[in-house]
Amino acid sequence: MNKFIPLSIPNFEGNERKYVDDAIDQGWVSTGGAYITKLEQQLSEFLKCENACACQSGTSALHLSLVESGVVPGDVVLVPPLTFIAAVNPVKYQFATPVFIDCDDSFCMDPLKLESFCREECEFIDGVLYFNKKPVKAIVVVHVFGNIADMVAIIDIANKYNLKVIEDSTEALGSRYTEGPFAGKYAGTIGDFGAFSFNGNKIITTGGGGAVTARDPKMVDHIRYLSTQAKNDAHYYIHDEVGYNYRMTNVQAALGVAQMEKLAEFVERKRRNYDLYAELFEGCDLVKLIPFRAGTYSNKWFYSLEINRDKIKASMRDIITALEKYGVQTRAIWGLINEQVPYLGEYTYKIEKAPYYATRILNIPSSTQITKEEIEYVAEKIKEVLEGFVNE
Repeated sequence: MNKFIPLSIPNFEGNERKYVDDAIDQGWVSTGGAYITKLEQQLSEFLKCENACACQSGTSALHLSLVESGVVPGDVVLVPPLTFIAAVNPVKYQFATPVFIDCDDSFCMDPLKLESFCREECEFIDGVLYFNKKPVKAIVVVHVFGNIADMVAIIDIANKYNLKVIEDSTEALGSRYTEGPFAGKYAGTIGDFGAFSFNGNKIITTGGGGAVTARDPKMVDHIRYLSTQAKNDAHYYIHDEVGYNYRMTNVQAALGVAQMEKLAEFVERKRRNYDLYAELFEGCDLVKLIPFRAGTYSNKWFYSLEINRDKIKASMRDIITALEKYGVQTRAIWGLINEQVPYLGEYTYKIEKAPYYATRILNIPSSTQITKEEIEYVAEKIKEVLEGFVNE
């Protein structure tokens, strides 16, 4: 069987080679160069924000956001259980304590449970929220698969309890609100900080790489300073703070500049391909294609099927393995972070939806260059495989 349809791969249809060759020819291959500045300008213009800092990865973007939020050892940060572990690991980098808040049906943090936790499990004293006598400093909100969380409710809660909001927008570049008080606002520009990823499987890529935005553009300048080892003097090695080697390289940024030129088109392709999948799976009682939040324009980065567990008892591993034989690459949603070894014993609050979806969600091929024929083939083979597992 020669056919292979990958889950999500980069798309280099534009000026990537031209710009990378130019960066190499100029000799600017490290953490300085015009392409870094250009990429930051492109991101700011696209997101309609004042400032952006290009950095080494989405993880470093999240870490820098926590640092700038003032999270220090002993603080509490509210985090989701159903996401990639990189959303939570930076909390540990700061020697802070994660508390896991359940998701809703969008896979994003449930604002009802978030508010309930703050009201019922914490004390609000002199403008500071405390959990087990530790100050609660921030919320990390992940826009899972490009689906924007309920930011209206979450921002209201954060304002009520003086919490910083860090938007993990690593999967949501291009997603925005179209209705309500945040109409026109992009994911990553609503909270105090926004973190983006340009990993190889994201809607645009720099190989590795990421970016940070902030409500206060001066904080982005400080993050940029921290990302370059907090160097104060161009001629002498003078450092007033502990910094990080988190700056993006110019070669990566050259890739990113070319990718940004294609971003709007890539979003449109993702949306069209999702609509085709929706048409092909309509009426199928073995799976449900997960929708995106009403009142938003999502980049629809990743497509998710909910397996009907009343009809199909096979493990997700068995389903994925069966599809591999047809050359269709799929993926289970992540293992819950609170069940991973480094997080066993951390506090969880009313975790109910996350384990439900963890056993039911299958991600399917969603690359921007997937063809109509390939999408039809994927849908056909998924139905065929699932029908083979019915009543086993």
